[in-house]
Amino acid sequence: MKTTCMCVILLAFPQIALAAPDTITVTAVKRPQPLNNVPASVTILGPSQIDKANDLNSAEEIVQLLAGVQAAVANGTQISFQIRGIGAVDHQALTPTAAAVYADGVFLSTNVQTGLLLYDLERVEILKGPQGSLYGRNASSGAINFLSRRPGEDQLNYVSASYGRFDRVDAQAGFGARLADGVLGRIAGRYLRQDPGLSNIAADATAPFGPDEAGGVRDEFGVRASLLIDRNDDTSFLARLHYEADNGVNPAPRNSSLTLGRHEISVGPDGVQDTDNDFFGASLEVRTALGAWEAISISSIEGYNQQYGFDFDGTQAPFGDPTLNANLAYDRDFLQLSEELRVERDWGGNHTLIGVMAAREDFRQEYLIWCGDLDETTLLGTCRYVGAPGRAGPAPASPGVATTLLTEIEQERITAALFTHNDFALTSRITFTVGARYTFERIHGAGSGRHIFDDGVIAFNNRGGVGPAAGENVIYENRFSGNAALRYALNGANSVYLSFSNGYKSGGFNGEVQNNSTHFQEEGLFSAETVNAFELGLKSQPTETLTLTAAAFFQDYNDPQARIFVDFPLPDGSSIISNSLSNLDAAIAYGFEAEANWRPTPNLTLNAAVSLLDTEIRQTSDGAGNAALFDGNPLPFASNVSATLFGAYAVPLASGKTLSLGANAKYRSAYYLDAEGLADRRQDGFTTFDAEAALSFDNTGFEIAVWGRNLLDKDYATSGFGFIGYNRFVGEPRTYGVRVRKQF
Repeated sequence: MKTTCMCVILLAFPQIALAAPDTITVTAVKRPQPLNNVPASVTILGPSQIDKANDLNSAEEIVQLLAGVQAAVANGTQISFQIRGIGAVDHQALTPTAAAVYADGVFLSTNVQTGLLLYDLERVEILKGPQGSLYGRNASSGAINFLSRRPGEDQLNYVSASYGRFDRVDAQAGFGARLADGVLGRIAGRYLRQDPGLSNIAADATAPFGPDEAGGVRDEFGVRASLLIDRNDDTSFLARLHYEADNGVNPAPRNSSLTLGRHEISVGPDGVQDTDNDFFGASLEVRTALGAWEAISISSIEGYNQQYGFDFDGTQAPFGDPTLNANLAYDRDFLQLSEELRVERDWGGNHTLIGVMAAREDFRQEYLIWCGDLDETTLLGTCRYVGAPGRAGPAPASPGVATTLLTEIEQERITAALFTHNDFALTSRITFTVGARYTFERIHGAGSGRHIFDDGVIAFNNRGGVGPAAGENVIYENRFSGNAALRYALNGANSVYLSFSNGYKSGGFNGEVQNNSTHFQEEGLFSAETVNAFELGLKSQPTETLTLTAAAFFQDYNDPQARIFVDFPLPDGSSIISNSLSNLDAAIAYGFEAEANWRPTPNLTLNAAVSLLDTEIRQTSDGAGNAALFDGNPLPFASNVSATLFGAYAVPLASGKTLSLGANAKYRSAYYLDAEGLADRRQDGFTTFDAEAALSFDNTGFEIAVWGRNLLDKDYATSGFGFIGYNRFVGEPRTYGVRVRKQF
C-alpha cells in the first residue's frame, strides 16, 4: 500500500454529537438491531448529527463525515457514491449507482435521484461492502439509507433560517401533531437559494463572455408530508408524499486547457441555461401481525421531470474559434413503481426474514448538443457542431452545415426478486447469519442518433459507415447473490465476525451519444459487474463511554464498469473525446478501517475514523490493444487514505444558556477522476474543514449560530469528463453564515 503523510487536528463539532454508545440501534438489516450485533461495517449519522445538518446543501455532503466513502458529482445534482473504492463514476442517468441509495425504504434507481435535498432527516445509515441479499441489485459497493422523521407522540417541531456568503438563504421547518386517536401527522419543508460560488472570468478577451450565473445558482424547494395510523390493533399504516423542485443554474465545468485561478471557470454565453427539475413520490408502508410473523409492505411511486444543460466544452472558444463550441441540454422523464413485501419472525433465539419485490421503471431522454445559439423550434444552432463531420459518416450527408446532434432513447426495466435473511444462534456466543437473493431483470432499450443540418436535412449518425444509429434491444439478467457471516460474542458488547458477501450492479444501454448501428448491439452494451468480498471485523465497547470498530476487507471485482474516453479525430486534424460506459476485466480493492466514538463527559463527544485502501485494475485486453492504459491503475475516486475527525463540546453558561463549539475535518489523499489514470485527471490530496459555534437559550428552545464550510477554501474536482480537452466539475468554495433556530 502506498504511504501518505497526513497531518490532522482533533476538533469538536456540535452537529455531530453521538448518542451514548449502548443506545445505537440500526435498521440496516431491515429490522431494529443493536449496532454491535450486526456482523458488517455500518456507520450511523444519527439524530444529533442530522438536527443541525441543515447547512448541508445536498446528499453528497454527508461524505464529509465519512471515511472510506466518496461522492462523484456531475451535471449539478447527479451523485455516484463510491464505497471502499467501488463504484462507476458516470454522468448518464441510465447508469445505476454501485451504492444502493434508499429514501425511507424506497430504492432510488437512477443517479439523478441520489442528489437529495436534505431536510427533516432522522438518521442516515451507511452499509459498507456488497449487499447481495437484502438490497440486491446495484449494491455492489454497499447501501445508503436516508430516513426522514416519522410522525410520533413526541415529535420535534422547529423553524430555522440561515443567511450566508453568496447570498445564501436557507429556510426550514418541521411540524408534527396528533390529529386523532391513533392518527399522527407531520409536514416539513425547505427552501434553499444561493448565488454563484464559482467565478466566470474571461480567459480569452476576443471571445464572447458568459454571465455570472454559469458559476451555479441554487434555487430549490422541497416539502414532505406523512401520516401515521396506528390504533394498536396489530396493523399500522404510514403514508408519505414528497415534492422537490430545482430551478437554479447548473455550474459549468472547467476546461483543463485553460489557465485559471481557484474557484474560476471560463465559458461563453451560449450554454448557460436555467434548470427546470421536478422530483415527486409517494409511498405506503403497512405493518401487520400474521400470527407469529410480522408482515411489512412498502408500495411506492417515484419520478422526475428534468430540463437542464450547460456549456459542454467548458471554454469560451474551443480551438480559439469563437464560432466553434458545444452546448448540452437534457430533457428527461422517469417513473418508477415498486413493491416490497416481507415477513419475519423470531423463534427460539433465531430470526428469519423472507421477502419478494417487483419494480417497473420507464425512462425517456432527449440529449441535445448544438453550436452557437439554439432555435428551439427547428433545433438548429448558428454554427457547425464540432463533432458533426466525423459522426455523420464517411460520405457527406448534406451540403449544409450540421449544427445539432439529437440523441433519443427510451428504456423500460422490469425487475423482480425473491430474498431471505436469517440469524441462527448456534450457541450462546456464536451467531450464524446467512442470506440469499435471486433477481430477474428485463431491460428494453430503443433510440436513435441524428444530425440536423441547416439546409433541412436530418441524417442518422453513421460513424465508421457501419450503419445508421437507430435500433433497439432487450437485455435479460438472472443473478444469485447473498451473504454469510459468523459472529462470536467475546463478552459484554464485544464481538468479532468473519463475513463473505457478494453483489452486482446491472448492465445496460449507454444512454447518450449514439454513433452508429452498433449502439444497441452487443458491442455497444455494458454488462453487469460483480464483487465478492471478505471481511474480518471487531466491535468493542471497552467502557460505557467508548466504542471501537475495526475491519479488514478484501474485494474481488469482476467486469468493473468504467467510463472510457477515446480520442476521436476530426477532419481538420484536431480531435474531440468520445466516451461510453464499458467493462474492464477485473480489479481488486483491499484495506483496513477503524472508528472510535468517545464520550468522556455528557458535554463532550469525539469521533475519529480512518480508511486505508489500495485498489488495482487488472486489464489484459480492452478490445483495442490499449490494455496497458488501464492495467495497474487505481480505481477512480479511490483515495489510499481518508480520515475524519469531529466532535462536540457544550459549555453550560449562566442564566440557562449553553455555548456549543466545534469543527470537523476530512482528509482525502490523491485520487484519479477516471480509470485511465492520466496526470491531468488526478486530484491531489486535500483536507476540508468545517466549524460552528452556537448559543442556545435552553428554556426557550431558541438558538443562534455562526457556521462555516470548506473554511480552508480548497479547490477540488468532484468529477470529470473528456470532450474538447478534459473538463472538471469542481467543489464549492468557502461558505459561511449565521443561523437562527426555534425548537418547540
